[in-house]
Amino acid sequence: MKASFTAKEYRQLLELVHLGMWTVTGYQGEDTAAAKRYYALDQKLLEMATGAGCADFVESMEDGSLQPAPKLAEDERVREIQSEFQNDVFWHELVTRLADRDLAGDQVKRAMDTPGVDPAPSHDDRLKKIEDRYWAEFEQNDLANVVLLRGGRG
Repeated sequence: MKASFTAKEYRQLLELVHLGMWTVTGYQGEDTAAAKRYYALDQKLLEMATGAGCADFVESMEDGSLQPAPKLAEDERVREIQSEFQNDVFWHELVTRLADRDLAGDQVKRAMDTPGVDPAPSHDDRLKKIEDRYWAEFEQNDLANVVLLRGGRG
């Protein structure tokens, strides 16, 4: 396969690959199976940067490997995408985990209060309703009303 890119398109490709590798290695590091899976392709694309007119976006390390240069890794657009991603992940994880916790608590309470009475709404319907309540709360108040109880002592 042959593909030709303008310098601008190749820069965008490097940004995309950098964001992908940042996602794969961000919290678990470069020694994971996922990171190793993509390492050779990442290196190949970084190696081709010079010929694509993007040499200033790549730097060589002492061990001979390549990495995105600060001009790419610290680019404002790239940092903004990373920040928005982390923010979105935070909110989605928070809502999902709180809703799962509340649903489990509701199921225990319902089983204790009304054993064998009235079939409960479906799991998905109850979970969606709880998640919707959290989304509404967080969209309106951010974290202002969140209280963390440590060992039940507050």
